[in-house]
Amino acid sequence: MVSESENSLKHDYIISNGIRLHYVTQGEGTLMLFLHGFPEFWYSWRHQIAEFAPDYKVVALDLPGYNDSEKPKERKAYQITELLKDIEGVIRGLGYDRCILVGHDWGGMLAWIFAYAHPEMVEKLIVMNLPHPAKFAEALRTNSQQMLRSWYLLLFQLPLLPEFLCRVNNYRMIAALFVKTAIDKTAFTPEDLEAYKKAAAKPGALTAMLNYYRSNFLGLFKQQEWTVLQVPTLMIWGEKDTALGKELTYNTKAYVKDFQINYIPNCSHWVQQEQPTLVNQYMGDFLAS
Repeated sequence: MVSESENSLKHDYIISNGIRLHYVTQGEGTLMLFLHGFPEFWYSWRHQIAEFAPDYKVVALDLPGYNDSEKPKERKAYQITELLKDIEGVIRGLGYDRCILVGHDWGGMLAWIFAYAHPEMVEKLIVMNLPHPAKFAEALRTNSQQMLRSWYLLLFQLPLLPEFLCRVNNYRMIAALFVKTAIDKTAFTPEDLEAYKKAAAKPGALTAMLNYYRSNFLGLFKQQEWTVLQVPTLMIWGEKDTALGKELTYNTKAYVKDFQINYIPNCSHWVQQEQPTLVNQYMGDFLAS
């Protein structure tokens, strides 16, 4: 399944917040924790793991409910407040009190909010194609174009139907989410797509993955006060994201004291997989600064 240095990757499990979580790790040093999005798993960071393992202890987590991590049946387990506890437990359970935190999509949302909740535990923050929560909530309330792009949020609230649609025709929809929205279709090999389909097909995975949307739906729209984040932050953004408009990134610096952004043109939502060389370069420059 894994094309890059499978033998050098260590697969392991950790109990955090009462949940058994699977992760892969490589390297030693400062902890660099990667959080994936929907409908992915640790594999979405395959191009970054080998790149940063020579200088960091890279840990790519399967978020609760995904792939080989435990899949609690209770929806409460997928509320952001519980997921933050999961992340905190992973960091401390690995023997660290802080990390470089990297997130994409849902992992990006969790990374943003974790950095606010525990700034002392985040040395640097890197978020890919997920806007600041304040910008996202504002767009969901006031931006008609973003409302249309986010139609799937409503679909995912329905019982059973989303699971059926994802499962039909051998999980064809899972593969289509990548190849139909990617600009460079060659970024996803048939083996990559099979890996994502196989992960989604594991018992209980689809409902768990969708419960992120079901458990946090109203919270995504909520207007709240956000202080200025003190953690140095890099945002990397594929400009051809069909789910999230580029305008959601504008004026993010109003919410972050030390903020950088790198746009990647002709690149989709799946930025770290579609343009890994550029993403790794931007990450490396940011971490070295």
